[in-house]
Amino acid sequence: MISDNLNFVKSRIESVKHDQEVELIAVSKTRSISEIQEAIDAGQFHFGENYLQESLEKISSLKNSNLTWHFIGPIQANKTAGIAENFDWVHSVDRLKIAKRLSSQRDPNLGQLNILMQINIDKEETKSGLLIEDIPEIISEVKELPNIALRGFMCIPNPENSAASFSEMAKLVSKFSYLDSLSMGMSADLELAIERGATFVRVGTDIFGKRSYN
Repeated sequence: MISDNLNFVKSRIESVKHDQEVELIAVSKTRSISEIQEAIDAGQFHFGENYLQESLEKISSLKNSNLTWHFIGPIQANKTAGIAENFDWVHSVDRLKIAKRLSSQRDPNLGQLNILMQINIDKEETKSGLLIEDIPEIISEVKELPNIALRGFMCIPNPENSAASFSEMAKLVSKFSYLDSLSMGMSADLELAIERGATFVRVGTDIFGKRSYN
């Protein structure tokens, strides 16, 4: 089933006219190692996790599978060391303090940690992220940190306004010539996101099925 689901999601990606390369991130939070292995067997190698403690066992168990791990959840300051040591990408950096901690706690031998700044594109009080007006000052400092590579932006838009928000994100990233990544779009709106320039889409349920909370 996971193999069929992956093929269907990939066909949705390919059905959208786009010039940029788009990477599918399989959101594997709460999923078992066996489910992730099934996705790997079907050719999936990028996985997204929201919870550090849950992810560490998976990363350790699957360390020989040549996977790319993306941290996509909210970041608590006391969890930055574990994220810096175990992930390849972090999509949810929402303040300078977190960027500084990730840089200072990243082993230089691992290479730079790729990070995306999370943008609160719709200025929603219930969501984390930088406001557009705060971006220039903060990213000028972030891009100078030694052990991280600032690659672009991420957003989780209000579903009622996603098309306009995705367009605004594309305009935003185009203002900075050194940025090349835009993480936006999930199961319900990945086509819209890709049309407007997403380079990463994050899909969970449409790959793994509905979660069981029993």
